[in-house]
Amino acid sequence: MSVELTKKFEVHVNGGKQLKFTHKSAVTNTDMTFNIFIPAAAEFGKVPVLYFLSGLTCTEDNVMQKSGAQKQAAESGIIFVAPDTSPRGAGVEGEDDSWDFGSGAGFYVNATEPKWAKHYNMFDYINKELPTIIEANFPALPGYKSITGHSMGGHGALISAFKNPNQYVSVSAFAPICNPMKCPWGDKAFKGYLGSVEAGKDWDSTELMRKSGPFPFKIMLDVGLSDGFLSGEVDQLLPDTLDEAMTEKKQDFISRKQPGYDHSYYFISSFIAEHIKFHAAELRKAQKVVTEAVTAPKEFAQTAGKPIKCKAAVAYAAEKPLKVVEVNVAPPKAGEVRVKVMANALCHTDIYTLSGQDPEGLFPSILGHEAGAVVESVGEGVTSVKPGDHVVPCYTPQCNKPECIYCMSPKTNLCPCIRATQGKGVMPDGTSRFTDAEGNTIYHFMGCSTFSEYTVLAEVSCAKIDPKMALDKACLFGCGVSTGLGAVWNTTKVETNSSVAVWGLGAVGLAVIQAAKHSGASRIFAIDMNKKKFQMATQLGATDCLCPTDFEKPMNEVLVEMTKWGVDYTFDCTGSVKVMRQALEAAHRGWGVSCVIGVAAGGQEIATRPFQLVTGRKWCGTAFGGWKSRTHVPMLVEKNMNGELPVDHFITHRFSGVDKINEAIEALHGGDCLRAVVNY
Repeated sequence: MSVELTKKFEVHVNGGKQLKFTHKSAVTNTDMTFNIFIPAAAEFGKVPVLYFLSGLTCTEDNVMQKSGAQKQAAESGIIFVAPDTSPRGAGVEGEDDSWDFGSGAGFYVNATEPKWAKHYNMFDYINKELPTIIEANFPALPGYKSITGHSMGGHGALISAFKNPNQYVSVSAFAPICNPMKCPWGDKAFKGYLGSVEAGKDWDSTELMRKSGPFPFKIMLDVGLSDGFLSGEVDQLLPDTLDEAMTEKKQDFISRKQPGYDHSYYFISSFIAEHIKFHAAELRKAQKVVTEAVTAPKEFAQTAGKPIKCKAAVAYAAEKPLKVVEVNVAPPKAGEVRVKVMANALCHTDIYTLSGQDPEGLFPSILGHEAGAVVESVGEGVTSVKPGDHVVPCYTPQCNKPECIYCMSPKTNLCPCIRATQGKGVMPDGTSRFTDAEGNTIYHFMGCSTFSEYTVLAEVSCAKIDPKMALDKACLFGCGVSTGLGAVWNTTKVETNSSVAVWGLGAVGLAVIQAAKHSGASRIFAIDMNKKKFQMATQLGATDCLCPTDFEKPMNEVLVEMTKWGVDYTFDCTGSVKVMRQALEAAHRGWGVSCVIGVAAGGQEIATRPFQLVTGRKWCGTAFGGWKSRTHVPMLVEKNMNGELPVDHFITHRFSGVDKINEAIEALHGGDCLRAVVNY
């Protein structure tokens, strides 16, 4: 929609931006104003929108200044839009005479009385003009929007959704005017704007529910039991009448009465996060997730129990390009699962092994361990997955057996059940499921081997995920991104207002920054030799970007000088033992924690003076971020689907086909690649 927007205000908040715009409205024939919060997630793709309609006397500013909605909108990856409550300066006689009618009290209807009809058309402004403007000018995902509001705005949200049942994914309200035909506020508004109370029947949420319900979306309502407009001499809200109508119509709804809460923004700010989470969950459910087409389970039945010939990129020697050849993939044995790999992300661990530095590296082998896959068949005794299930292969297994002290302990995720054979490149029975055309053995890698169109996994290595999740994003949770997130949330448990320093701004390091920002870290140092990576680091929450070549002193001394005593939490994501020492010695005297994430070359050792530890610093490490794979990977996927954990920004390069894996490796060496995803 071609509308000239005039920016009146801009401020950074919760990692995103809040802006205010005015524009000339063709619906109200006046200037209109709205605030919009755009989360950081919108920098990597279009996101859903939640509209908030305010109550009597309010403007577009009240909810933005008093509710704290931006924090949860940022975490949920949702654009939050707050328009004004009426036209302003329309010049209609009497529009400024009272607080509950006219200016600041448009009641979200389309006026039919001649005096008001030219300007007071808030319903069409909210439901037609404003969404068109938002979707045309901002990174809003077309067709995916929800609506909420307070008091008069709660009434507006409800009637907007009820009168446009296919336009909104969900609706909620705080202390809404539920049956305006029966209360003084509605009586005044309907007589003034529409000519009679009876004419308000089409603008009353209770009446609309009785006439046209149930509606194809979920409704959430909150009312404070100490609300003066509920418990006073006149009940302006009448929530019970709407509850009764929804119950009668078998509407899907949640209606909560909150003891002790009133009508104010103290009430709204207490529950706004829950409402935004509610809408985020409904919006994510509604999104048509585009997933690579997969073979149906009935077609898998034709290959179950038989060897499968497929393409694989095989590593025959260190520092040599992979060879794409046809391999035989044997059926799964007891406790095993054969999967069709749909998408694979390249990780630096794959490149590390291909370089020959990995002491457990074997050749020939099929590398790859970050993937999204579909179960093709299962071996004897497998119960946790079945053909057709979507899984993320995990190099850290989780057997969940009562006798496994590692799985039973909350202290670690290092289940050793298949460690001995996994490190030797074979399945738990000591043999490989891969052979070449001549019948020669090809080794497995990290229990995954996802550089093949089909692979065989141990059941204990399969994290079953929601099939609605796009597998080309799900693969990111197989290693690097999960590791960075977990290093912050599980291993070190970074607290609000702490300081963080990260060496190495690949996918793991940037995930550390994203998690630290989410945890409320107040200062985040991003350190890398490649300054091109600083832009993404800043977008994800870094406050200070440092390049070691810009300083004569080592980075630990630079950081101690910048902070006086050091940094609360430091993370090495490089694999350099020199950097590991710097990270420890940059940690805060007395309580600093330094976490080793990067994998060092074989034979390397770390060193520091014992005094560094005696004076309170702690050195720790993490594998897969401390996540218990089969329990936590599905949780991380769910967080992504709910908009709480965006990961799209990690995918910088895309390729199609196993034969493109060498090109993906070249991209990873290029310096500007975080994750190259190859769809098979």
